[in-house]
Amino acid sequence: MNKKIGFIGCGKMASAIIKGILCSSMKEHLEIKGSEVNPEIAEAAQERLGITVLSDNKAIAIDSDIIFIATKPNCVKDILEEIKDELTDDKLIVSIAAGVSTEKISNVIGKHRIVRIMPNTPALVKEGMSGVCKGEFATEADIEFVMNLLSGIGKCIEVEESQIDIVTAISGSGPAFFYQVIEDMARAGEKLGLDYEKALMLANQTALGSAKMVEQRGTTPVQTLIDNVATKGGCTFVGISVMKEEKSDSLFFDVIDKTTKKAHELGS
Repeated sequence: MNKKIGFIGCGKMASAIIKGILCSSMKEHLEIKGSEVNPEIAEAAQERLGITVLSDNKAIAIDSDIIFIATKPNCVKDILEEIKDELTDDKLIVSIAAGVSTEKISNVIGKHRIVRIMPNTPALVKEGMSGVCKGEFATEADIEFVMNLLSGIGKCIEVEESQIDIVTAISGSGPAFFYQVIEDMARAGEKLGLDYEKALMLANQTALGSAKMVEQRGTTPVQTLIDNVATKGGCTFVGISVMKEEKSDSLFFDVIDKTTKKAHELGS
């Protein structure tokens, strides 16, 4: 069924979703528009994304079947107050605002169908990872539609809303953490005498290949994959030992834990 989708806010995350959808098989059945209140930003977004971008949030709300709230968390309440009178019962609200619960959205707009999602920027290359949770009045059909939409730009899982901030930390913020690890490995290679671009290629391709191995592991524990490379007494074993001595598990727990807490605070 053809649907009209409106994005209120066309920033980095919204742009990643929009571009991903426009490259997916679902694009033939979807009409996508956006809005940015600043006319100059709207014009730049229209040129960048190749869709109609207005500077009128209400117009987007009126003309859309599915309305993505893709603004900064501290702007969500004002946006909802602006468009709430245009929200009929047949419209679905999809929020990508970190930390803003479906209950808080309902407190502003009333008993409407709301789905909350946390996507990530690899949607731009169809390798996105999204978490989805259902608001009190959303239907299973709503969840199915949103998951199908997001599955066209990567993978998608449904979680309880109490878990969505953890999703934000692991996959929403996660790309930056992996970029940092790849960069750190490449810079280490450079310091030891390897050309940076070559070291970066080594680190990047190794990350890609390792992720594929994890994806295709079947029932094999990830620890077994580690043990298969880190033969006792070998060079990899030494490297893993350093990671354990430096408590890399505690480091990454702290990274995910503090990011989760910050995601929760953003909606406060």
